[in-house]
Amino acid sequence: MLNTIKKVGAGVTALTLSTSLALANPYEEYAGETLVVNFPAHPHFDAVMKVLPEFTKETGIRVEVDQLQYLKMREKQTLELTKTKGDYDLIAYVVFSKADYVYADQLENLAKYFMNPKLADPGYDAGDLIDGYVGNIGVAGGTKGYLPGPTGSLFGIPFGSETSILGYRQDIFDKHGLEVPTNYDELLDVACKIPELEPGMGGLASRAASGHHASHAFLLHLAPLGGRIFDDNWNPIVNNEAGVKAAEALKTIVDCGAEGAETFGFAEAGASFLQGNSAMFLDSTVFAGQVNNPSKSKVVGKVAWAPHPVGTRAGSQTGGFGIGIPANAENKDAAFLLMQWLTSKEADKMIAIAGGNPSRFSTHADPEVLAVHPHLEVFGEALENADPDWRPIIPVWGKINADIGTSLSKVLTEDADIQEALDGVAARARDIMEDAGYYTWN
Repeated sequence: MLNTIKKVGAGVTALTLSTSLALANPYEEYAGETLVVNFPAHPHFDAVMKVLPEFTKETGIRVEVDQLQYLKMREKQTLELTKTKGDYDLIAYVVFSKADYVYADQLENLAKYFMNPKLADPGYDAGDLIDGYVGNIGVAGGTKGYLPGPTGSLFGIPFGSETSILGYRQDIFDKHGLEVPTNYDELLDVACKIPELEPGMGGLASRAASGHHASHAFLLHLAPLGGRIFDDNWNPIVNNEAGVKAAEALKTIVDCGAEGAETFGFAEAGASFLQGNSAMFLDSTVFAGQVNNPSKSKVVGKVAWAPHPVGTRAGSQTGGFGIGIPANAENKDAAFLLMQWLTSKEADKMIAIAGGNPSRFSTHADPEVLAVHPHLEVFGEALENADPDWRPIIPVWGKINADIGTSLSKVLTEDADIQEALDGVAARARDIMEDAGYYTWN
């Protein structure tokens, strides 16, 4: 297969196929088939929908998309994946689902597809995929059961994955001669200076609401400050010195935040930044697409970006979505061809220009992409430190995550003692892990 690039409307680059007499068309056998895919209602997949018609033009394979709000998507997949024959040929799944789907043998191991010379594109360049995303989203069965390692296998490919990034008001920083924070001491210092310098403005907009939002915010700081939820033997260590520092950092951020900061979820924290009520925002890269949208933002042209500040080490989050082939899919080979096409260098570039989240290092450095989205250059730098192990992707994580979020909310809203709160989380996590069999071999 020989690929060429051409321009199509609104600056989106389209991939077209030119065949050589010496090369067969790998799609010919599947032309006329219809694939049914399940995607979330999400900015990345909205961009994918703009590019997807090019796949049909190139291959002759039609694609029907069932696009759902992601919690409803998970509910639908839970039902579909248990059927003898499922309705979906390709699914997008949120990172938490990796543990559940792989453990239940509901996703195809991709090795046999990449081994098949009729299906695997030799120019795919898997080494260009962001390795932190691949480990977090796609690999299971290796180190700790959910990370790459000698026993690991690939069950999905990152697609709509995210890392954490620091957005800040360049105009506010310039006005007061503030330096962009590169470490946590500087971050917390600036976060609490802002309300003094700009009365009524919060320092750093953050998630904090009880449940998974508070847990997410805590974990966002735990990894760079040197902490983990468990040690290598699954002993809970969330309550050690690093855990306490992470909770203290979150408490400081919320205390120096905008009015109502302790109740913010992702949407509320983002809105605080977009409406000019907070000077900084530290969370997922998926947020960036809204900053210069005048229908949503009052800070158009005023925001700059920097990597996640360093604590005892550099470590930004990994998460978001991947795509995989259900074990009960009816058109698996064609589904692999679609998966491979969507995550190729050419399609990744098209999707990025259309507003999606790149899955490849090369896309973050591509001059055509950066001409449209210059912030992606900084995002690419941040991805060098994307941590696939910033939270454990294990089947019982949902219970532990909820407990962390509830306990940290009491710290943020009721001034509960941090050490006591984390000691309680650690004790309950040990019970959950013991019930699940994690200490069988100890």
